[in-house]
Amino acid sequence: MREKNETITKTVKTGITFGSALAMVVSYVNWHSVGWAILHGLMGWVYVVYYVLRY
Repeated sequence: MREKNETITKTVKTGITFGSALAMVVSYVNWHSVGWAILHGLMGWVYVVYYVLRY
Protein backbone atom coordinates (compact mmCIF):
# COMPACT_ATOMS: atom_id res chain seq x y z
CA MET A 1 0.00 0.00 0.00
CA ARG A 2 2.84 2.39 0.81
CA GLU A 3 4.36 1.84 -2.61
CA LYS A 4 1.06 2.80 -4.25
CA ASN A 5 0.83 6.03 -2.21
CA GLU A 6 4.39 7.00 -3.19
CA THR A 7 3.58 6.40 -6.86
CA ILE A 8 0.46 8.57 -6.65
CA THR A 9 2.35 11.35 -4.85
CA LYS A 10 5.14 11.38 -7.45
CA THR A 11 2.63 11.36 -10.30
CA VAL A 12 0.66 14.29 -8.86
CA LYS A 13 3.81 16.35 -8.25
CA THR A 14 5.06 15.67 -11.77
CA GLY A 15 1.68 16.52 -13.28
CA ILE A 16 1.41 19.80 -11.42
CA THR A 17 4.93 20.81 -12.41
CA PHE A 18 4.37 19.80 -16.03
CA GLY A 19 1.08 21.71 -16.10
CA SER A 20 2.71 24.90 -14.87
CA ALA A 21 5.59 24.57 -17.33
CA LEU A 22 3.18 23.92 -20.18
CA ALA A 23 1.07 26.95 -19.24
CA MET A 24 4.16 29.16 -19.22
CA VAL A 25 5.44 27.89 -22.58
CA VAL A 26 2.07 28.28 -24.28
CA SER A 27 1.66 31.73 -22.77
CA TYR A 28 5.11 32.83 -23.96
CA VAL A 29 4.47 31.49 -27.47
CA ASN A 30 1.15 33.35 -27.68
CA TRP A 31 2.05 36.64 -25.99
CA HIS A 32 5.88 36.79 -26.37
CA SER A 33 6.14 38.08 -22.82
CA VAL A 34 8.02 36.58 -19.89
CA GLY A 35 5.78 38.48 -17.47
CA TRP A 36 2.60 36.91 -18.83
CA ALA A 37 4.27 33.50 -18.84
CA ILE A 38 5.16 33.81 -15.15
CA LEU A 39 1.65 35.03 -14.31
CA HIS A 40 0.03 32.10 -16.12
CA GLY A 41 2.37 29.65 -14.42
CA LEU A 42 1.42 31.06 -11.02
CA MET A 43 -2.27 31.02 -11.88
CA GLY A 44 -1.97 27.26 -12.33
CA TRP A 45 -0.87 27.02 -8.71
CA VAL A 46 -3.73 29.29 -7.61
CA TYR A 47 -6.14 26.83 -9.24
CA VAL A 48 -4.49 23.89 -7.42
CA VAL A 49 -4.90 25.65 -4.07
CA TYR A 50 -8.51 26.52 -4.91
CA TYR A 51 -9.24 22.91 -5.84
CA VAL A 52 -7.70 21.59 -2.61
CA LEU A 53 -9.70 24.03 -0.48
CA ARG A 54 -12.95 23.54 -2.40
CA TYR A 55 -12.94 19.76 -2.74
